[in-house]
Amino acid sequence: MKSQDKRPLQKKIVPHSEKHRLTLCVSGAARGTTVDQEYETAFELGKQIALQGHTLITGATIGLPDWAAQGAKSVGGMSIGISPASSYKEHINKYRLPTTAYDFILYSGLHYVGRDALLVQSSDAVLSLGGRMGTVHEFATAIESHIPVGVVQNSGGTGEEFEHLMKAAGMCHDGICDGKHDVLFDESPEKLIERIVKLVDENHGHSHDV
Repeated sequence: MKSQDKRPLQKKIVPHSEKHRLTLCVSGAARGTTVDQEYETAFELGKQIALQGHTLITGATIGLPDWAAQGAKSVGGMSIGISPASSYKEHINKYRLPTTAYDFILYSGLHYVGRDALLVQSSDAVLSLGGRMGTVHEFATAIESHIPVGVVQNSGGTGEEFEHLMKAAGMCHDGICDGKHDVLFDESPEKLIERIVKLVDENHGHSHDV
């Protein structure tokens, strides 16, 4: 006679929902004036991602991405980080990066440039605000990887130059960049998330089946 299997039954981690969870990346400055000016916007962006039923992913860094992670956790959302470090010890001691606002951190060991590429390509879409050179790198990586990008307008930093960059690259039509090459621009974090989710669903074949 077979011995009884005493292992507990596995349960679904993510409950069934009419809304399929997307993994949305928040990209933004770790330091600088845009952090001081836009931390509340970043917090709201993370909060809205969670409230709309999606998972937040960031570079597990300080500044605006961490404020977004805090926003997601403030309403019980899921927050994932991809660290440039190869271990928890390196994440804390070498890079001096935060851990408290994350449910899970992947220690990539890819340093900042490699981490950026992995972060973007692990996302269904990227939401960008403020920013310095790393944010430019993630914006360009998303476009080259055909991953939709939503830019929070009037949030300062290098993000204010993204439309100019697209125009210089010949990516806009009649001077209009919004909606071109899967890049959206909006001042409202809530509306931007709704628009980017709709874009992913319509143009990138995302299923709502769980």
